[in-house]
Amino acid sequence: MNIKCRQLGKQDYTSCWEEMQRFTLERDEQTEDELWIVEHPPVFTLGLNGKPEHLLQSSDIPLVNTDRGGQITYHAPGQLVIYTLIDIKRRALGVRQLVTILEQAMMDALAQYGLIAEAKAEAPGVYINDKKIGAVGLRIKKGGSYHGLSLNNQMDLSPFNLINPCGYKDLQITQLSDFGVNIRTNELAVPVLHAIINALQATD
Repeated sequence: MNIKCRQLGKQDYTSCWEEMQRFTLERDEQTEDELWIVEHPPVFTLGLNGKPEHLLQSSDIPLVNTDRGGQITYHAPGQLVIYTLIDIKRRALGVRQLVTILEQAMMDALAQYGLIAEAKAEAPGVYINDKKIGAVGLRIKKGGSYHGLSLNNQMDLSPFNLINPCGYKDLQITQLSDFGVNIRTNELAVPVLHAIINALQATD
């Protein structure tokens, strides 16, 4: 099964989210799976079961109540976002399996830059020395997934201080540039995409 990659550049969060919903509702059994590579202007997003109190302080950064799983997180330029529009029913994938594929893809990519990361069963995402570097949040509708992963590359991390990231008090956040890795975000997308595609094609 083919997987189409779309490089969308910088996109407003809400319009991108609405486009994902439309794609998922309109797709049928012939629709190719797609991976969307994007960066967003600064925005906080709160998951379906997210608690508003995890936004600790108001600011001029907008807050969007979205329909993915998980709590609150932050997106901004310099963070790689890959949205995974996958027919998981057709691929006979469970949600947890897809989460694991996305976590492993980030860990594989980080390893190429000499960074050893780990996933935690009790707290989805990817961590280096207990600091979170990558997040996963998904929604499943009509057997299709949307939303996806975010991986911090080279961004202003200070707005994470205004929230309990992913609902965890005092969770520290890190990024590739903190470890002396300086690459463009669209370059970082390449090994992550390759790992996702390889894992999905193994399910064909």
